[in-house]
Amino acid sequence: MLSTKSVYKYSLIIIVNLFTISAFAQKEDYIKSLNHQNHWVDSVFKKMNRKRKIAQLFFVRAHTNLGQAYEDSVATVIKDEQVGGLVFFQGGPVRQADLINRYQKLASVPLLIAMDGEWGVGMRLDSTISYPYQMTLGAVQDNSLIYKMGQQVAYDFKRIGMQMNLGPDMDINNNPNNPVINYRSFGDNKYNVASKGIAYFKGMQDAGLLTTAKHFPGHGDTNVDSHLDLPLLPFTRQRLDSLEEYPFREAIKEGISGVMIAHMDIPALDSTKNLPSTLSRPIVTGVLKDSLRFKGLVVSDAMEMKAVIKYFPKGEADVRAFLAGNDIIELSENSDRAIKLIRKAIRKDKISMSEFDSRVKKVLAAKYWAGLNHYKETNTANLTEDLNRPEAKALVQQLSDAAVTLIKGNEASLRLSPLRKTAIVSVGVSKPTVFQQELGKWYSNSPWFTVDKNTSPAELKTMLETLKQFDQVYVSINDTRARPASKLDYSNDVKQFIAELAAHNRSVISVFANAYTIADLPGIEKCGALLACYQMTDELQRSAVKVITKLINPTGRLPVTVNKEFTTGLRRSL
Repeated sequence: MLSTKSVYKYSLIIIVNLFTISAFAQKEDYIKSLNHQNHWVDSVFKKMNRKRKIAQLFFVRAHTNLGQAYEDSVATVIKDEQVGGLVFFQGGPVRQADLINRYQKLASVPLLIAMDGEWGVGMRLDSTISYPYQMTLGAVQDNSLIYKMGQQVAYDFKRIGMQMNLGPDMDINNNPNNPVINYRSFGDNKYNVASKGIAYFKGMQDAGLLTTAKHFPGHGDTNVDSHLDLPLLPFTRQRLDSLEEYPFREAIKEGISGVMIAHMDIPALDSTKNLPSTLSRPIVTGVLKDSLRFKGLVVSDAMEMKAVIKYFPKGEADVRAFLAGNDIIELSENSDRAIKLIRKAIRKDKISMSEFDSRVKKVLAAKYWAGLNHYKETNTANLTEDLNRPEAKALVQQLSDAAVTLIKGNEASLRLSPLRKTAIVSVGVSKPTVFQQELGKWYSNSPWFTVDKNTSPAELKTMLETLKQFDQVYVSINDTRARPASKLDYSNDVKQFIAELAAHNRSVISVFANAYTIADLPGIEKCGALLACYQMTDELQRSAVKVITKLINPTGRLPVTVNKEFTTGLRRSL
């Protein structure tokens, strides 16, 4: 029989669990909610004139790091045009929450607030948590961890006062030289991309956040950045159906609330010369809405990007995006001009009123689903602390532990004896790394060496001579850039230095960089053991040391093919 003290203890546990469940309570998904008549939506819709209805389809840019004049200019747009929503970019969480509170007071219909948060709010905001990149998550085999990440990301968005994440990225990155997707993708296997993306968005949606799979029909096999020019997707309809569209098709089946259209020239789907897919009715309405039967929010990619305005300037792109079937027109160069041009198009009967009305109501229904019919101002007390809560930090470490991938070696070649003379080398940095600090606790008498990415040939030669005196060497390859590209920005001499280290008869290399960089380091495959760790974070460096010191086993699988030797799905067992 339980004592009174025990009963009290277990009662507290139950109460805590109930609070946790309610914080991430599941609700009817947005797509299903569209099947019901919504009296709030109907009431708001009836009170708006045509200009205000058009404005509901426009989401404009907002920042908290560009100064008071910029913030005031956005406030003027909201007050004068009564746009439907905002997309926030760089800044800080408290500043953004305060600004959202200010902006919402100017809107007659609450604004839908969105942000790119592919790896959480840390993608845009300082003083917040960044989860692993999607390429890193592509290595994780336990999708329940990614679902939990989605729930935590949703909490952060809602805590700041946002209702929509412009993510996940569900492009299949089957072009290693892709300049714009790359590490933002879960990988090059369509099944893995689909399952990871679904786990992520379900976590977010079940916790009450609108989500947006991007960039339909697939931006993964391009070599042009659509921010700078119009990429060409030259593949057949059969290829697009079977590969690029697959993750989006699966996401639609699982109830994704939004899909973002890419800016790409896709002749197999629309042969109009230089026409971005965002502006194509055969693609937006014909393929996505009709063929794939997507009923949710269709969101344009940013309309200020060069891929669009290069060929369709002065507001023509906005009108074409509207007529193509986009429900949300994101980041128009000039929303006031665009609203006027669309009013003219409607007067000329270029779109049916029933279609126009249903799209406006779809946006209003998203606001209702997100709780904006009972809008409450964001409380900024303890905001930064809440966004950096211990359970979220612990999940980042869990995901990192699950991502580390052994792609060469075995237990004997990975876990070197602490009794032998050992050196710990970090390359690409100018000061000691977390990897060195953590591994040094286990190899306490081992000296540390750092090699900058542009270290002189003479210094490299001297260091190699010194390292020859050691029985074994642990090496970390580090990419310190904010955007980890497929090739390291190391000098050729430093790359040759890595190859010579790898040839050491007892060498272990951990790569804290884009997995594709391994192909850019000829000779690295000669090392005794090789760990793919995907990006340079403190958590992943700790994870690699945990693997080396037997605290965890490496369970990750390579999410992309690096070269003939290191292919998608590879994992060496211990």
